[in-house]
Amino acid sequence: MSETTSIDEENKLPLNGRRAIPPNYSNDEENEVPEMEAFGLIPRGFNPRDYLRVVDIYMFKEPQEINKQEHHTDKYYNPKLIVRRGQAFQIQIDFNRPYQPQSDQFWLEFLMGRYPQQNKGTYIPIPVGGALKPGQWGAKVIHRENNSIRLSIMSSATCIIGKFRLYVAVLTPYGILRTRRNSATDTYILFNPWCQLDAVYLDDEKEREEYVLNDVGIVFHGNVEDVKSRSWSYGQFEENVLDACLFLMDKAELELSGRGNPIKICRVASAVINSRDDDGVIAGSWNNSYDYGVAPSAWTGSVDILLEYYSSKQPVRYGQCWVFAGVFNTFLRCLGIPARLVTNYSSAHDNNANLRMDFFLDDEGKVDTRLTKDSVWNYHCWNEAWMTRPDLPVGFGGWQVVDGTPQETSDGMYRCGPASVQAIKHGHVCFQFDAPFVYAEVNSDIFYTRMEKNGTQVVENIDTTRIGQLIVTKEVGGDGMMDITEEYKFREGSDEERLALETAVMYGVKKQSIQDTTYQPQTDVDMDFQAQKAVLGNDFKVTITFRNKSRNSYTATTYFSGNIVFYTGVPKSEFKKHSFSAKLEPSSSSSFDIVIKSSEYMRDLLEQASFHFFVTARINETGKILAVQKAVMLEIPTLRIKTKGELVAGKEMSVIVEFTNPLKQTLENVTLRLEGPGMLRTIKKQFGKIPMNSTLTWEVKFTPMRAGLRKLIASLNSDALRHVYGELNVQIQKP
Repeated sequence: MSETTSIDEENKLPLNGRRAIPPNYSNDEENEVPEMEAFGLIPRGFNPRDYLRVVDIYMFKEPQEINKQEHHTDKYYNPKLIVRRGQAFQIQIDFNRPYQPQSDQFWLEFLMGRYPQQNKGTYIPIPVGGALKPGQWGAKVIHRENNSIRLSIMSSATCIIGKFRLYVAVLTPYGILRTRRNSATDTYILFNPWCQLDAVYLDDEKEREEYVLNDVGIVFHGNVEDVKSRSWSYGQFEENVLDACLFLMDKAELELSGRGNPIKICRVASAVINSRDDDGVIAGSWNNSYDYGVAPSAWTGSVDILLEYYSSKQPVRYGQCWVFAGVFNTFLRCLGIPARLVTNYSSAHDNNANLRMDFFLDDEGKVDTRLTKDSVWNYHCWNEAWMTRPDLPVGFGGWQVVDGTPQETSDGMYRCGPASVQAIKHGHVCFQFDAPFVYAEVNSDIFYTRMEKNGTQVVENIDTTRIGQLIVTKEVGGDGMMDITEEYKFREGSDEERLALETAVMYGVKKQSIQDTTYQPQTDVDMDFQAQKAVLGNDFKVTITFRNKSRNSYTATTYFSGNIVFYTGVPKSEFKKHSFSAKLEPSSSSSFDIVIKSSEYMRDLLEQASFHFFVTARINETGKILAVQKAVMLEIPTLRIKTKGELVAGKEMSVIVEFTNPLKQTLENVTLRLEGPGMLRTIKKQFGKIPMNSTLTWEVKFTPMRAGLRKLIASLNSDALRHVYGELNVQIQKP
């Protein structure tokens, strides 16, 4: 039956003289299957009741029964049978009389879509035979009793994934008798990271529990000096989420025959997660106004977004990078592809993938915002999915970068990946898909370039260490942070790093060498910039320190610029300008403090309370320029969550969410959200106003159904204050 795994992309064409059947994109559509398929004329005395007839089929599909237990699908809130490919499952067939193997002949049929075909893997006849072969379709009788038989069925380790319809066919001398269409026997087949023959096989049980079965994760945000984290509910097992994920593949028009291939699924999903060019799941918005939608920071998980899209078929507003990545992670884990959400701090968004971020300075040394087009994101979230890469040379399987945030087009659509992490580390960016773009996100250099009056460019400073300084994901089995920077790059300045860069350049990543530009750095004076930890709504202090290592006295004309920025590094407004002359004594350090008042920044503050400070200093005696930039995040207050009453499955409990307004202003249009994956679907409550210094309290009563360790996640959103989160781990006891 190996032909069932044939993969061929068909172009979308109307039914015409070139093809026998239309393209097969929908897992939902069905064809009519005849209950009696006659071989010719049927004699008058023929009575189908004289032959073996199926009375009932029992699927063992309850969460506590053998199939869902052995296939690790017992958590899906779905009444139908869900199994993983390449692994045996059991069903029982009740006939109208005892089955006689010598004379009776029957087989099973699994069908998908409107035009089932055997060579496309959408029509799978399974004869009942002897021993099962690993990873190949087959069925054998394992128990006979009275009129019943129990079958063990093995699915192919490469079969397409999705929802199949099951029929039992019995052979009679005059035709084939089939069971009636019965949706109760529909069977979902998913990827199987537990099966060695599956392309997504992962050999570590703890990693499988984290990357496939964990329905809550952590999003790391903030910036490299001030890493912040929040929980995200993936909810891949919640009601209707599996159907919503299968619908995404229909929406992306992925031919059914291609759905056994995780590379193809990731590629089309990275396009359909965003709404650009295909009306996909989430509409992105980075402009701080979220009319007619939900602010990206207000979401607490993926379920609401996926279910809203599944019912409305319209893009859900609004998302930013962690929302795209959170929903993508749900999609991958739901289908059985191991996946994790990754954050890259100081991520280069380089418009022409030349490994060079240009910040242009005017002749005084201030940043010229007109000319500067590149931006450094404080952080950017993407996903990694685990799979083999038979399309690449050996050694490039494992974690693959996939990114659903619309940044650049790839093959004409907003999508990115899968790109092998190993290939990015070694500079082998020639291997599909989109490796040069990801390589630039983690490896670019920042050039500070001064434009002279006659148009020549003078490079004043190059920062080779800032971009991709820290790449992290949630640790396995805990809520802590795991540093995976070394998976993406060799140590800064090592020989291997230089070799990887030369390889990337050889394969077409553009890098301008220093020789192309005049560059003589000022080596005997260092400048550093530190900011005090600051809480939103308070004044804070920043310090500029010069270290003069020479025996000369210098004076430095220093410009300080404070900007309110989006987390993507794009400035909204400059709120503080300050210039001063610094006297630098030989062989000594001198520090200068600048106070930032809350009255200067509160009016324009954006939702992630993110600042970007630029300091440039010209050494008057030598004409050289020093430049440093730094992102600073304010501490945003958190929500407090506590529980009241007994925490027992099946008993009502109370959750209390509290928040005190820390700002010197009233908060308007306040919305609270609370969700608890596996125990509480998202609930929202609107509050009109919270005056300054006053406390809001919200009590929610509900009944948890399952015992175990669970997480409550809450968010607060208002016009003046966003990105306010709280969470609490709760242990629900068995009754």
